[in-house]
Amino acid sequence: MYIPIILGTARDGRQSEKVVNFVFEQLKSKNIDTEILDVRDYSITATDGSGESDLAKKFASKIIKSSAIIIISPEYNHGYPGELKIMLDLLYEEYFDKPIGFCGVSKSSLGGVRAVEQLRLVAVGLHMIPIYDAVYFSNIEKLFDNQNQLQDISYISKISNLVDKLKLAIK
Repeated sequence: MYIPIILGTARDGRQSEKVVNFVFEQLKSKNIDTEILDVRDYSITATDGSGESDLAKKFASKIIKSSAIIIISPEYNHGYPGELKIMLDLLYEEYFDKPIGFCGVSKSSLGGVRAVEQLRLVAVGLHMIPIYDAVYFSNIEKLFDNQNQLQDISYISKISNLVDKLKLAIK
């Protein structure tokens, strides 16, 4: 089973990176093959509708072999980052019937819920299978200490639940 994690922001000082590293370690602890697919590594200036660029082919190879996908995205101005949309638009058919889970990240108490709801619509449009239960990392600047250690252990069970639901959806 291979479940890559997409880090959905390229911003300097991104707090989502703490969440990605935490989720990565949780998947590894469950013996799930995983890797982080960072939008910074798939940076393009415009949508590649052909899917023929080297970046699109590299990304496609990861998605094709995946059993499911997790996206971790911050919420910026009530939405998800544009670079994440550009990255997702590199492919189409490769997503069909792939289960997808979401983690929202925000400085606010909502934890990125508005960005996740928008991403659900995109996932449905790409013929993916969105898992209903998302994980929302609220008040991100207080959630991790200075050594990037999670301060609320309830997120361990929340991620475990998300992974369990993804496993149930895998065909």
